[in-house]
Amino acid sequence: MNKIISGMLALVFVAVSVQAQHADAKAAARAMTAYNLDPHASKERLKEALAAILPDPVGEDVGDPKFYILKGEILNTLASQIVVVKETGLGSLDELPQVEGVAVKAFNAHATAVEKHAQAINSPGYLLRDVLKGIQESQGHLYNFGIYAFETRDYGSAYLNFSSGLAAHEILKKEGQESVLDDAIAMMDQKYTTALAALNNNMTEAARPLFEELYQANYDQAAIYESLYTIHASGEDADLQTAYQYLKTGREKYPGEVSLLFAEINHFLKLNRPDELIDKLKMAIESEPDNLTLYITLGGVYDNLYQRESAAGNSDLVGNYFDQAFSYYHQALEKDPTNFDALYSSGTLYYNRAAGLTTTLKELSRDFSAAGMEKYEKREAEVFAAFGKALPYFQSAERINPNSVETLIALKEIYARNNEPEISNALNERLENLQQGGINETAFFNE
Repeated sequence: MNKIISGMLALVFVAVSVQAQHADAKAAARAMTAYNLDPHASKERLKEALAAILPDPVGEDVGDPKFYILKGEILNTLASQIVVVKETGLGSLDELPQVEGVAVKAFNAHATAVEKHAQAINSPGYLLRDVLKGIQESQGHLYNFGIYAFETRDYGSAYLNFSSGLAAHEILKKEGQESVLDDAIAMMDQKYTTALAALNNNMTEAARPLFEELYQANYDQAAIYESLYTIHASGEDADLQTAYQYLKTGREKYPGEVSLLFAEINHFLKLNRPDELIDKLKMAIESEPDNLTLYITLGGVYDNLYQRESAAGNSDLVGNYFDQAFSYYHQALEKDPTNFDALYSSGTLYYNRAAGLTTTLKELSRDFSAAGMEKYEKREAEVFAAFGKALPYFQSAERINPNSVETLIALKEIYARNNEPEISNALNERLENLQQGGINETAFFNE
């Protein structure tokens, strides 16, 4: 989107002919007159004008539209100077007066002038023409300052500027004046940036109607569908069914949009529906083959399926799901052997297998026949083998993150089962240190 509204680089010289009643307004008018005679040589005059006009008006100025017109003109002048410095690099922002939200303040001053003009008895028509020109100028500033704020992730300020731009349009159209948002595409663009700023600033209720309008207008941005999903899937009144319909529509319209695919993956993760995730994660891996999180997530999906089928006794599915889980964890480790999540997940996969096998040992221990004892010893060997395969993954994970409570618990239990109490106790001491708020400065399994 264009950062500068046409004509904004030109310096704006404000001819002030306001005969204000209040001393501060008079001082501001005099300072601006001096400033406009030579803007480069009299920057201090702009500071004087701002200092005089920014305080709240008193007395007759409270209801005088001329006061607010002057205030808006002075703030617009400062906004113009800031835009020139930002876009040309000529001069320094530090040399200019510092006014927070200058573009919004300028617009608000002009909007107040419109109200005061309407309320005043016999207020001359030229005042309304002057203030509407000021609002037209403010539109450009509001857009530019909204972009500046958005680029620095100051989404609250971005929203104030963008939404004020929309409000400026409404005032201008009510008074039959031209607006930079008369163009339908420009209007949709403005509403889109306003909605994004609101959502990024957690202003869901402000973002919702804007995104709904863009959706109805079939505005061509994939982020609309992800945003509407986020809005409807969050909060106390979350409606996942409605939320998913937006996401589904977006996926159909933008099948190659990775962000929508990831949103859909997270949706099914939230619903704990692993079966529907597999194809989507595989598609995501094709799009981003170096994204290790995708491999680990898909490994986790297969891991969950393995545990589910294991608990259900479906032995024909268990082996395949286990192998698939390990395969994707392993693929992540092939790309990065030091990835903690992949190491920990691989260890957990084998640890859970061992724990599952352990539950059957009690039943087998009741059979004292030769055949029964043989089955027990075979199963016990399988348990130790699974724990043995889990061990090196947990050791490597602890080496990378010695402050992982879960890793230390698993290691402590494995060494206890291996009848190595000295190591198990040492690991337990490190675990207790973490649980009491301490940290482990170094890894236990240093190479």
